[in-house]
Order: sequence, then C-alpha cells, then structure tokens
Amino acid sequence: MSGDRPIIIIRRKKAAHGHHGGAWKIAFADFMTAMMAFFLVMWILASSSKETRVAIGEYFSTPLLVAMAGGDKSSASDSAIPGGGDDPSHVEGARARIDVRERTRPSDEQARLQNLQKRIEAAIEADPVLRELRAQIRMDLTPEGLRIQLVDTEQRPMFEVGSARVAPYMRSLLQTIAPLLNELPNSIQIVGHTDSRPYPGGEAGYGNWELSSERANASRRELVTAGLALDKLLRVAGMADRIPFDDSDPHDPMNRRIAVIVLDQRTAAAIMQQSSFALDPEGAAEAEPVVAEPATAVPAGSAVPVSPQPAIETTLNPE
Repeated sequence: MSGDRPIIIIRRKKAAHGHHGGAWKIAFADFMTAMMAFFLVMWILASSSKETRVAIGEYFSTPLLVAMAGGDKSSASDSAIPGGGDDPSHVEGARARIDVRERTRPSDEQARLQNLQKRIEAAIEADPVLRELRAQIRMDLTPEGLRIQLVDTEQRPMFEVGSARVAPYMRSLLQTIAPLLNELPNSIQIVGHTDSRPYPGGEAGYGNWELSSERANASRRELVTAGLALDKLLRVAGMADRIPFDDSDPHDPMNRRIAVIVLDQRTAAAIMQQSSFALDPEGAAEAEPVVAEPATAVPAGSAVPVSPQPAIETTLNPE
C-alpha cells in the first residue's frame, strides 16, 4: 500500500577477529634459549676441573684487570681468552689479577692476630665476671700488632689507687688471656700508662714514671704466673702520662691503663735492632735497617684512639 511506511533493515557487519599477537612467542623463545645456555654452562662447569673453575671465578671477579693484562701484545697468544697463555686454565691475565688480590689480602700474620682477638673476646664473653669488664677492655689491630688495652674507670680501677697492687678482677683477666698469648710465636710488649695527676713529691721523687713502670711489671708477673712463656716477653716499660688515652682530659681515669701488645715480626725485629745498636753501635750499623710502619688512624667508629708511639723511656728487665 502506498500509505505504508517503508521497512528499513540495518545490517551490522561483525568485525572479523584477527590472529593473536606473536610477541609472547618471541619472549618465550628468548627465555628457553637463555635457560638452555644456562644449563649448558652448568654442565660445562660440573664437568671441568677445580683449577678451571677457580680461573673462571678469578676472571669474573675483576675482568678489567684481566682485560688490561690482555692488552699487552707482547704477552698475546693463540688462546681464545685475551691475554691467555699456553694453559687456558691459568692465563697470564688471571695471574696478574691473582697477584693483585694476593697483595691486598691480609697477611697470614694479620689473620692469626685477628683470630687471637676473636678467641680472647670469646673467652671474656664466656666468663660472667670478665663479661662485666668488657667496657674496660679495648682491642684493636695497629701497625705494631694486636693491642689489648685494659683501662680504668672511677668505679673499677685495675690497680689500687697510687700503687702497683693488682685488683682481683685485673688478675683474673690477665690469667685468662695468658694461655691464649702462648698460642702464637709473636713476642709480647707490656706498657703502663698513668693520668696526669702529680705526686706530692714532684718529678724528683716517686712519680708517674715509676708508677707506670711498676704497674707494667706487676702485669708481667701476673701473666707469667698464669703460664705466659718467659721467652715471649720482649719489652716491659712505663710511659707515665706522655700518651693519654683521652687527649681532651688529661685526668680522665681511662688514661690509667695497661697495654699488652702482641707484636708483629717487623716491629719485634725493629725493637731488637734498636737494642743491638744501643749495645754495639758499630756492629749494628752494618746491619740492614728494619723500619716498622708508622701508626695510622683507626677507622671511624673505633673506640680506641691511636696516638703515635714514641721511644720507650723506661725499660725494665723482664726477669
């Protein structure tokens, strides 16, 4: 009929779904390739000798040093590793790197001193009485060796005031460390220090020089009684108040202290040479000089300040 409204049919076209993206396939293939390479490296390392694994580990520790060594054309070879030699497990570049690391590692003597320090700390920690003295026991490694300082406090002095009579807890401490000092062949030096409080008689009479020397010698006697070998004692001395522990307060009780130093071999040799020179200047002058390294600052955070050690003024016979 002409009056009827036209019927309009709207057909919507459905969008065709495209193929899924392939980026994940590339990532998965890369992952599988990496895993295959990883397991291949693990298989090669497992089947290689211990020397080869050590050489590879040394190379990857500091590859720059190996590369620099490999830049020397005079040492070049047909090895696939730059700077390599006839033995691929121990190439020239690796040798140079190993030499550098050996020079930076602590010496065997330093390692022994560090181990001794740990053993002393463990012995003190195991004793309930000595554990209370931990704040008065200061240990640090110096160019001279392992320094063990036993310092005073107002409440707990290591010696009776103004005398060389050893307090009971000081005696117990010295008796504990004496057997441990015998474990190393290193020589021992004992140095006494006082604060700056003067004696009534002044420097002309009995004073801090005598007191520091007598306290050092009293400490020696306690160590020997506890079993310290006599041939380990190299020097027993008093320094009075010349090397304060706390520079800010010369009267600080911590300045009153005993330092037991386990000397390293170079320092002990230097002390022996000084003694030889004093006894025989002509004969000692012909010997090659042995110079102990100068004292250096302790790293930040250390509880023990380092002061330069001058020549010992007063030396006692250990016997």
